[in-house]
Amino acid sequence: MIRLSAFADEISPDLEEQIAVLHGEGIRWVELRAAWDTNVLDLSDAQLARIRQQFGEEGIGVSVIGSPLGKVPVDVPLEEELRRQDRAMEIAELFGTRLIRIFSFYPPAAFTEQESTGYREAVLSKLREMAARAEARGVTLLHENDTDLYGDTIEHCLDVMNNVPSPSLKAAFDPANFIVSGEVPYPDAYDALHGWVTHVHVKDALPDRTVVAAGEGV
Repeated sequence: MIRLSAFADEISPDLEEQIAVLHGEGIRWVELRAAWDTNVLDLSDAQLARIRQQFGEEGIGVSVIGSPLGKVPVDVPLEEELRRQDRAMEIAELFGTRLIRIFSFYPPAAFTEQESTGYREAVLSKLREMAARAEARGVTLLHENDTDLYGDTIEHCLDVMNNVPSPSLKAAFDPANFIVSGEVPYPDAYDALHGWVTHVHVKDALPDRTVVAAGEGV
């Protein structure tokens, strides 16, 4: 079943305004990323309870936890990301979803091409740990291709999917991010990755990184 959802924090940091615009557009699902200028993983239990209550009263569901997991340098200690992953999984359970968006790590500081093999291995090792943790909780991680992280190109996304062989790792397909990374999102990227794609962002862009309305980009 296809669910049309939105990053409601792009409407406004205010939860009430988010809900009003969602209703006006006929959207009943959100990819929960932030409220009140606070990232979803940093929201307090009380804030999360308030969101859950208001969403429930307004008939809005959460399709995905739009976490920033993995959007840090790869040399950040694994334990720190696993702690944040545990929080993300708690929040997913609270909102009745099993889907959490993740990324595939920035290079370490002062990164050089000579260190590319070590960077790759560190990324894959961390993602394997995260996928195993998700699998144990019945959660699916959605890897979003994003610019300047390891998984920003078709080749690297395939590398991630083929070398983190877990039913708890799937792909969040972002066409605009592929454009910015110099790739052709369709048919090239989609044809390569469609076997893992379970989530798609309706986004478009120009090669200069300008985000434009869907259908107006490359």
